[in-house]
Amino acid sequence: MSIISYALKGNLKKFNQEINKLAKKENRSSFSLKLNFLNCFRLIGSGYSDYLNYELYNKTKKEILEYASIKDQDKFYEIVSPSKHKTFFTIKINFLKNFQKYIKRDFFYNGTKEELKKFLKKHEYFMLKPLDGLGGCGVIKLYSKDITNLDTFLKKLKTENLFLEEYVHQHPKINAICPNSVNTLRIMTFNYNDHSEILFACMRFGNGTSDVDNFHQGGMACLVDIASGSLVGEAFNKNLEYFAKHPQTNVKFAGFKIPNWDLVKALVLEASLVNKNIHVVGWDVAITKDGATFIEGNRRPGFDLVQVLSKRGRKDIMRHCLDIINEHENTNYRI
Repeated sequence: MSIISYALKGNLKKFNQEINKLAKKENRSSFSLKLNFLNCFRLIGSGYSDYLNYELYNKTKKEILEYASIKDQDKFYEIVSPSKHKTFFTIKINFLKNFQKYIKRDFFYNGTKEELKKFLKKHEYFMLKPLDGLGGCGVIKLYSKDITNLDTFLKKLKTENLFLEEYVHQHPKINAICPNSVNTLRIMTFNYNDHSEILFACMRFGNGTSDVDNFHQGGMACLVDIASGSLVGEAFNKNLEYFAKHPQTNVKFAGFKIPNWDLVKALVLEASLVNKNIHVVGWDVAITKDGATFIEGNRRPGFDLVQVLSKRGRKDIMRHCLDIINEHENTNYRI
């Protein structure tokens, strides 16, 4: 793809605005930053948001080459998590059924009017979700009392391919940080040859105004120390705004100890072995009073959050997984 055709695919106007702001902040010319962006695109296929979010304008060539681009991710996931097995995870109803041992959560999908009525009577509030979606898009919290016409609502669910899911009640200590959303851990695991390990962990929090905690829906994220289960440093959002404390509750992030961390680790390590065709999974885990539960599992967990939080490129994660596969399968996969 040429530079010109690539630029036309993105939001060039917004990118120019951000570059002009960045030029003032960094005391550099916007022209030099644009040239620098083109060089990053040449090196790794960097997109507009990648360039800004990863702060590539302040990286050396060696550092830039360590960042996993979308192209790298496409290649990596087709090896470790082949698309032919994707519906085991990507169709959310399939996920709830396939991992019901670890979830045990009520849901309504493609049922009758009487079944819908029973679900609404049982749950004062619940989550409305698309059957197949990314980044928390289309996920909202609804109250049963607000559903005034069952026929219309049922038609909407079927027409738009939506389902209803029992609301997860999170641990009181997590709730104290941000009560407006279910705040979840994102844990990336790798399984191979009946062995599983945790590759990366962070925790995401809603901003206090949204029903979800997703990074792409205004939420913020903070690194998790895998050994101790404690939050590390500050949290920050997709706009790279840093937060030492949650803006709504003033709870400090650094040093916060995640409840039930040992149970969480055991949960993801065991669940990662359920489907041995999918070697890498990004688990969204909610902490509950008695343990933990899955919200969903992602067959292609993005590297944007991983690399922003790590403040460096994470091709090392990819190489680690591929080295193990190459050793056992006599292959020569490279990223």
